[in-house]
Amino acid sequence: MYESGENYLETILILTKRNGTVRSVDIARELGFSKPSVSRAVGILKEEGLIVVDDSGHIQLTSKGKEKAESVYDRHKHLTSFLMETAGVSHERAEEDACRIEHIISEETYQGIKRFLSLRENM
Repeated sequence: MYESGENYLETILILTKRNGTVRSVDIARELGFSKPSVSRAVGILKEEGLIVVDDSGHIQLTSKGKEKAESVYDRHKHLTSFLMETAGVSHERAEEDACRIEHIISEETYQGIKRFLSLRENM
């Protein structure tokens, strides 16, 4: 899956947790994208079986979509913490950089970061 698709899924997950329901306009507002761009992405995610859209325009993640969104969000949270703790950068900078790194980091490196953070928590 492409980075943009992962970002959309992660955004749908976050907005669902925050607001309970999600529509394309909510995604556009959150990401600062145009409504046509979001509409196109929603269509692709729907075709891939990652989301469903009801007659009222409410978007829900399928089990497959939720699994992928939670995986990306988990990486985002851990990478943000890692960057703040090890590099001493601000929360805002860590969030921005984590958003880019979460899509390209290898599973081996990601698991190493999770182990590192876990060890620090247990100290």
